[in-house]
Amino acid sequence: MFKLEPRSAPSKLLTLASPLIALLITVVVGVLLFVSLGKDPVQGLRMFFVEPLKSPYALSELSIKATPLILIALGLSVCFRANLWNIGAEGQFILGAVFAGGVAMQATPETGKWIVVAVLLAGVLGGMVWAGIVALLRDRFNASEILVSLMLVYVAEMVLSYLVYGPWKDPAGYNFPQTITFLEATRVPKLVSGLRFNVGVLIALVAVAGFTVFLYRTFAGFQLQVGGLAPAAARYAGFSSRKALWTALLLSGGMAGLAGALDVAGPQGQLTPYVPLGYGFAAIIVAFVGRLNPVGIVFSAILMSMFYIGGELAQSRLGLPKALTGVFQGLLLFALLACDTFIHQRLRWVNIK
Repeated sequence: MFKLEPRSAPSKLLTLASPLIALLITVVVGVLLFVSLGKDPVQGLRMFFVEPLKSPYALSELSIKATPLILIALGLSVCFRANLWNIGAEGQFILGAVFAGGVAMQATPETGKWIVVAVLLAGVLGGMVWAGIVALLRDRFNASEILVSLMLVYVAEMVLSYLVYGPWKDPAGYNFPQTITFLEATRVPKLVSGLRFNVGVLIALVAVAGFTVFLYRTFAGFQLQVGGLAPAAARYAGFSSRKALWTALLLSGGMAGLAGALDVAGPQGQLTPYVPLGYGFAAIIVAFVGRLNPVGIVFSAILMSMFYIGGELAQSRLGLPKALTGVFQGLLLFALLACDTFIHQRLRWVNIK
């Protein structure tokens, strides 16, 4: 039988190149997939890797999808480094959108542009509240943060549905489940006229710089990482595991909530049942493909956004199913896991007598 054995010294070069190898494997499998579906693989790959980059409009759409992925993945990277498995960022994204939408709906025609700041801060608060529930149950009852955070995603969806089908439904919306369209004063400012580039891109880049400093240049970031890698050493050094738990989860929830606020106050402009876009789950892949590194997360988020746009284009232009986006995302993750497995371990044949 075959047996996996740890390597004494995994290759540093292969470890760094692992995401690129995983991408190459994804492309190869993608070509086979297009051929099996009877489509031109060159055209198929063009939809995913060329069309999302070929024009200013395409780049603006890419930024709309990459921004929330970057923000959520940054928060998740802190959790994962601290050995906390926040799988429910999607729910925190939704609650951030709900809190932000609640503030946006309070605006009047006389409200100044300052309310955008309040809308975004409300989104951060919403995400932190939802992640705080996870932290509280883990802290007080040692409940699994994986199960709690995941189950809270469905609760968040129910909260959103209750509001848009009930008390927040637009009375002039022809009975559609949606809130009023937010006033212009509450909308995130655009960077380029005629395109959907908005200040969320700048916020994401500032966040990348901030998280880089936090993780690699501050004592608090060092404590979190030591607690994740070596809990016993962290306790011996006097680091508070409870503080690390709350810090990581609240930071992660706040970033997911900010992403939700930017989405509803930007491209969507109102709350609908379709606010959940799967960004919270896709950001898990983004974080790992980016090696839990803020700069790596930027490139990983751009790649994942290309998969989103490529899937939409393949559906409209080539008649392929919408599920192709999820297929490419899943292929990338499994290819990365396979690469990491064989980089850190070797397969050996063992004779059984």
